[in-house]
Order: sequence, then C-alpha cells, then structure tokens
Amino acid sequence: MSSDLWDAPVDEPGADVAVPHGDIDAEMILAATAMARPDVVDELAMQGFDPADFTRDQYRWVWYAVEELRASFKGGDIRYIAVDRKLQAWRAEGRIPTVPLNQDELGELYAHAQHGSADWYAARITEKAVASRLAMVGADAGARARSATFNADDDVAAIQSALDDVVRTGAQDETRLVGTLLEEVLTDATTPPTNDDRIPTGFMDLDSLLSGGFAPGQLIVIGARPAMGKTTAALGFARAAAIQHGIPTLFESLEMSANELGRSIVSAEARVALHHMKLGVATDDDIQRMARHAPAVSAAPLYINDGATLSMPMLRARVRNLVRTAGLRLVIVDYLQLMQAPKAESRQIAVSEMSRQLKLLAKEFQITVVVLAQLNRGPEQRQEKVPQVSDLRESGAIEQDADIVILLHRPDAYEKESPRAGEADFIVGKHRGGATSTITTAFQGHYGRFVDMANT
Repeated sequence: MSSDLWDAPVDEPGADVAVPHGDIDAEMILAATAMARPDVVDELAMQGFDPADFTRDQYRWVWYAVEELRASFKGGDIRYIAVDRKLQAWRAEGRIPTVPLNQDELGELYAHAQHGSADWYAARITEKAVASRLAMVGADAGARARSATFNADDDVAAIQSALDDVVRTGAQDETRLVGTLLEEVLTDATTPPTNDDRIPTGFMDLDSLLSGGFAPGQLIVIGARPAMGKTTAALGFARAAAIQHGIPTLFESLEMSANELGRSIVSAEARVALHHMKLGVATDDDIQRMARHAPAVSAAPLYINDGATLSMPMLRARVRNLVRTAGLRLVIVDYLQLMQAPKAESRQIAVSEMSRQLKLLAKEFQITVVVLAQLNRGPEQRQEKVPQVSDLRESGAIEQDADIVILLHRPDAYEKESPRAGEADFIVGKHRGGATSTITTAFQGHYGRFVDMANT
C-alpha cells in the first residue's frame, strides 16, 4: 500500500463522496399522492416508510403538511390550497429551513397524483436513501482507516453500528384483532415447550417455574454480592445449553480469562477438583474422567470471549455475526457494571442505557440474553442477609428492563456454621408473566458448579 494513501489528510465523512441521487420523480408522485389520498400517509407509516428519506426538501415538507392536516380532514383529498396555507404558516414561524413550494407549484404537483402505486414509489425512495446512507458509511470507513488515530476496536465497532442504521427497519404495524390470536393461544396451551423454543437452565425446579427454561427475546438478570457464585451460575447455564443440549451460546467474560473459564467448565462436567487442576496435580482417575467428557466439551457450540473491553456496539456486532453463522440463541455477559458505558450525564443513566440496549438486543435477534449484575450492600445490612431485587446496583432500570431477575444467596457465605451449609438459593424475584419462587440448589465449590439438590 502506498504511504501517500496512509498519510493522506482525513476529510470529513462524505466531503467528496459520490452519493447516489434520489428518485426525484418518485418523490414528486408520492408527495402529490399524499395530497390526493391522505390516508396513504398512515398506510405507509405502518409499513415503516420514513419521510426523512425524501431527498428534495420541498416534497418532504408537503408530506409533513399532509400529516398535520390529516387529523382535521375527515375524508377526501387535501387540496393544495390548504397545504399552501400550512406551509406558509410554518415558514412564517421559522419552522421550515428552506423555501417551500408556492401555491402554483403545489397545483402543478397535485396533478401528478397516482392512486394505486404509492407503496411502489415509497419503496423506490427508501431504496435510494439506503444506497445514499451506505455510500456515506463507506466514506466514513475509509476516512477512519486512513486516520493516524485509527483504533481497530473503536472504529470498526462504530462502522458496524452505522451499518445497522443503514436499513431502517421501521415500526411495522403489528396490530391484530384478539380473535386472530386464538389459534396460537390454543396451540401453545396444548403443546409443551421444547428445546426449540426454550433454553434449559440445568435445574429441574427452575425449568419448571420458567415453563421449560429461558425464552427467546428475554433479558435475564443474575444478581448477587461478590463471591456468591455469579460466574459459576452463569457457566452452569452455558454448560446446560451448549454442552448438554447443543444450543449455540456466547459467553462474554470481562472478569475471568478464557483459560480459567475452560478449567471451570471441565471441572464441573468431569467432577474433577478445581484445586487439582490449578495446582497441576490431577490424578490418573481425574485424567480418565476428563478424557470421558472431552468429546462432549469439544463438540459444544460454546463461544468464549475474554476481551478486556466490551461495548454495546462490539457486542451487537459479535451477536449479529454468530446469529448468522452459528444460529446463536444464548448470550451471557459477565458482568454489566464492567461493560464499557456510553457517554452520559451520570453513571446511573449510562447503566440504564446499557440495560435497555441489552433488552432490545434480545428482542431484535430473538435470542436470550443473560447478564450478571452486582448488588449493592443492602443484603449485608439486613439481619437475614437475603438479597432483594431493589438491591440491584446503580440503576432501577435493570429491574424494569429484565424479564426475569434471579438473585443468588448462600447462607454459609455469611455464617460458616450455618445449618444450611452447602446450600444456595436461586431467588426468582421477578418473573414477567409468571410466578416467583425460591429454588434451593447445592453449591459444590470444589467442582465450580451448582446442582439440583436431588443430584447431591
């Protein structure tokens, strides 16, 4: 590569970019059709059409005027005289940054209305707008790549995020009469959930409470104080999904290294003492057990990333790629407060934004997102030490966004001689659309796992 190219000055994105032109004829016809048939504004809005995709400002403001006037017109067309009055009023108020079409021009425009092809012209306008945005992203990518301050993590993540915005999905109209839901409701009521629509947790009572396990589109929050076993519980969910049921899973670790996680997984699966593995003193019996479980672990679709930083754009890019290439269904993030927060007025607002984005990630890709979160010192200030959902640290939005909140509590972490030594409670403190309960499990720290009490 020429050094001249690398050292070239970086222009503002789009400064010298050959941006594809919009389809002005389509824009003219659609603006005219909006006046002649105002209901097209609502119809196309429900299909996701964005008037910001008009490239000619005058046509876009005609569309906005029809939107405004639509509420006061009960039927028929909206004549260009009414549109002219609205545009001139807005112009006088300083709301329109350009000179709008005058009454004569609006009259000529009105003559181009076509009553039956609005959706085709809208699609044409949208297609041209997508091409234009794509060209601008390409220019931005080139400028970033040539910059002396190029940062692979930040700049690639920014471009990937921009690519997500190139095609605006729009808010599709999903309004349905309740009667059309009956067939689905009756089918669901008589069809037990399977691994195709649920992700087993590895705990019988928890699966029973959650109607078979975690569901697509859900945000699951696992909250606990430090050293309670959040990562151990999360690895248990990952093992149950990926190793035991072959469900593609991504584990994002911001605290433990991939080697540490791998060691914990093998210890839990093969029942080999963690301290044997850490000290390198595994016995022959340990080696045999690890060998027996090696094929299942090797074949598991469990992806582990232990990068030092994780932002929402980076996570979104990774998820998008694995959904496409591996059929990803479960994402686990360890843990929320260690993620790279977006710029915000306060830490609380930043955490709230990350929480909301994680929920949107689950809904958009129809996957399950499990995120670990630290609790504040509330449990330690209570006599019984039992955590509550309100203890979620830094943001009440975490509780609001979560479909399920599971709090971990180990009595012997506070009282070594507890009569419940070795037991751990999974407190389901929030369960949107379902019951809450406390599931008692056994904590086997020497194997790095939680198990059903029946398995002890």
